[in-house]
Amino acid sequence: MLKKIFTPRLIYIAGIILAAALFRLVPHWPNFTPVAAIALFGGACLNKKYIAFLMPLAALFLSDLILGFHGMMGWVYAGFVITTLIGLILKRNITLFTVAGASLLSSVIFFLITNFGAWIGSPVYPDSFAGLIQCYVAGLAFFNDGSHGLSFFLNEVVGSLFYNAILFGSLYLVSKRFPAFASA
Repeated sequence: MLKKIFTPRLIYIAGIILAAALFRLVPHWPNFTPVAAIALFGGACLNKKYIAFLMPLAALFLSDLILGFHGMMGWVYAGFVITTLIGLILKRNITLFTVAGASLLSSVIFFLITNFGAWIGSPVYPDSFAGLIQCYVAGLAFFNDGSHGLSFFLNEVVGSLFYNAILFGSLYLVSKRFPAFASA
């Protein structure tokens, strides 16, 4: 039974997810992290749905134990759960273009979810549709201020594209060399 679960493919994917999660702990531009890529990759490449959700969230949680938690964590984790769902949809058609599109979509959804959480949790914005729009506009201004590398939002987009290229690309190359790593 365990031999069916712990396949060479699963062990490889778990290993590169863990390695990618460690990159959250080394110095980097703000928001240039592999977390969204881990969630998308996990959803698209792990065969068991519960593992597809559990592994990226566990990697995020373990690195957060070291980095610390904040009041927006629920919204952040929700964004990555949705990114994993996007990965599950992506599983049917993994190409360079669909991975890039899913990566960009997950970045935009993450922005929308976390800024929605900021609107809900902050007394700064009115509890109205106008307050929500004000929060999104403020978020756009913050993301484009250029003080954090390219910009806070662009760092997330570029980081996701970069890490997705590494994760999906490495699995593709390994699968070509070792057929046991190809999807089941």
